[in-house]
Amino acid sequence: MQKNDQVDIFITGVGGQGTILAGKVISTVALLQDLDVKLSETHGMAQRGGSVVTHVRLGPKVYSPLAEKGEVDFLLAFEQLEALRWLDYLSPTGTVIVNRQKLEPLPVLTGAQEYPREILARVRALAGHTVIVDALQDTAARENPRVVNMVLVGILASFLDLPASTWEAALQASIPPSLLEINLRAFRDGYNYQGKESSQ
Repeated sequence: MQKNDQVDIFITGVGGQGTILAGKVISTVALLQDLDVKLSETHGMAQRGGSVVTHVRLGPKVYSPLAEKGEVDFLLAFEQLEALRWLDYLSPTGTVIVNRQKLEPLPVLTGAQEYPREILARVRALAGHTVIVDALQDTAARENPRVVNMVLVGILASFLDLPASTWEAALQASIPPSLLEINLRAFRDGYNYQGKESSQ
């Protein structure tokens, strides 16, 4: 991003995946860079594994906390089905960053519905650009699955023209000292992820 650009980010996952912390880190980065930022969170039955959605909008001046459908520049999906569920918010030239993980929602667990097939292929076909990562493999998240969120935040950071040092400062401001090292490792794994150009 350039200093005068507005960037709209839509973060989605299920309860317990750390979407809210991811939004906090991104917002802190914006503030450290003297950008305006608006953040809005929706907790859809998060305690039962429901969708948790966070809008983060940053730029020189942001007037509304919510992006409209078709406006989002980056969709961070911590789970496959969540990527598909919210894909209509992505702009035609936007980027989806999606974790391969599958977490079955309550209707699937009870047998009332089936988990959709070929989700990643459908996302690829509909999105302007898609980054697919198995964040639970070959990253710090393999050691601690709770840092998957920082792997995806690291990938996002690599697309934005904001200093990596500012991102790490935001992590230091947002994460307890006892968990900081592994979250920094997860962020760096994402920031240096080699699959960013692999799928269109």
